[in-house]
Amino acid sequence: MSPRDLLIETTPSIAPARALEALATDQAESRQGSLHTIAEIVAHLAFWQDWFRSRCQGGSEPMPASAALGWKAPAAGSWPDVRRRFLDGLEALVTLGEREDGTRVLAPPLEFPPLAGYTVADALVHVANHNAHHLGQVILLRQLMGAWPPPSGSWTW
Repeated sequence: MSPRDLLIETTPSIAPARALEALATDQAESRQGSLHTIAEIVAHLAFWQDWFRSRCQGGSEPMPASAALGWKAPAAGSWPDVRRRFLDGLEALVTLGEREDGTRVLAPPLEFPPLAGYTVADALVHVANHNAHHLGQVILLRQLMGAWPPPSGSWTW
C-alpha cells in the first residue's frame, strides 16, 4: 500500500477530502451537542499530523505533556484555513512517505515507550488510523446536522 492509498485515497473508509467536502464555516463550527466541533476535530488532526511529520524529518519537539494540548480550538471563522492545513498536511506526509525509506527508525526516538521504535512507515500508519477514527466523528456530526452525504456521494453500506 502506498502512502497516498493509506492517507488520501483511502479504500477502507471515505477519503478525508470527501468527508470534509462542502462544509460551510457555520456547519464546521457548530457544536451539535458534542464536546468538539468539526473545525476543532480537524485542527486536532492537523496538529498531530504536523507533529508526526516533523518527527519523521528528524525534529525533536517532545510529545505534548497532556492530551488537551493537542486540542487547540481554531479561531472563529477560520474553517477554510483549518481544512486546507489538514489536507495540505496529508499531501506533505505522502511526499515524505514516497521519498523516505519507510523502515528508517525515527531519530530521535519518540518519548512514549510504545512508540519508541517507530519507523517512518509506522508513523504514517499511526496518522492514518488516528485520522480514520476522528473523521468518523466528523461524519457522525455531519449526519446529525443533515449535511451527509457530501455532494459527491458516499459509501452506501
